Amino acid sequence: MNRHDPEPSLHDEAARAGWLYYVGGLTQDQIASELGVSRQRAQRLVSRAMAEGLIQVRLNHRIGVCLDLEAELCRHFGLMRARVAPGLGPGADPVRAIAPAAAAELERFLRMHDPLVIALGTGRAMRGMVDALVEIDAPQHRLVSLIGNIAPDGSASFFDVVMRIADKVRAPHYPMPVPVISPTPEENAAFHALAPVQKVVALAEAATVVFVGVGQMSNDAPLLADGFVTRSELDEMQRAGAVGEVAGWVFDSEGRYLDLGTNTRTGGVRVAPGLERPSIGIAAGASKVPAIHAAVKSRIINGLITDEPTARALLSRT
Repeated sequence: MNRHDPEPSLHDEAARAGWLYYVGGLTQDQIASELGVSRQRAQRLVSRAMAEGLIQVRLNHRIGVCLDLEAELCRHFGLMRARVAPGLGPGADPVRAIAPAAAAELERFLRMHDPLVIALGTGRAMRGMVDALVEIDAPQHRLVSLIGNIAPDGSASFFDVVMRIADKVRAPHYPMPVPVISPTPEENAAFHALAPVQKVVALAEAATVVFVGVGQMSNDAPLLADGFVTRSELDEMQRAGAVGEVAGWVFDSEGRYLDLGTNTRTGGVRVAPGLERPSIGIAAGASKVPAIHAAVKSRIINGLITDEPTARALLSRT
């Protein structure tokens, strides 16, 4: 018996529109005609395809200006590695620019034959990287989280990426089974005294390579927006000179971790400055420049994936 195709879902339509636009090179008028929709709907479908990662576009040609910026970043900050993506223009989300470059860098490690332990932070840029990641069979590697995966309300942290990556690469993975930030130092210590937590912590501390986002500690701090710190806690840390955070650990403009505020209650593993192994930061945007600058200056991160405007802003501070 013949079966007819069901009505296409919104995702089906968006994926088809994105394919026609980015791969087929059709105009939005042509897509509207092809799909039998209005031009406005075709435009919305194309935007949805990119926003939800239904279509992934990568730049395979290394632009000369970006190569020059990479070399300058490595020279000025002593970085092991830098990747600079072209900017997307004023008002655009910089995560869209850097996510494909970050995914390509992670894929480079995932394709290595020798087993690695890959430690991962959290955040929007890290999630963007995962969304842009291609599927790879990499069961020889182990993935471990640097930061707790329990939000203040007891739910799983929205930006935790370990399990998302594991789904794509089919590698053993180890979430950090503690709150991102505990209510008290004593509770944080109690969690870290548990044997299973100690095993995950030891694995994270022995990581072969580290991938982290870099968060700002200005009034739009991700830790505040996501409910992990209160306004008064942010004020306290700002008065102490806080400019950024990596894996939830807050540092000042010199890249020195603070001995106050939420740092006394943060779960997981702090990325030590001056690691000999790769510690790669994934971050871009004007608001993040002070945090990224402090992180590279202190070598909390010794590799950086960013965009062209952010690279220029970092180099202008030296």
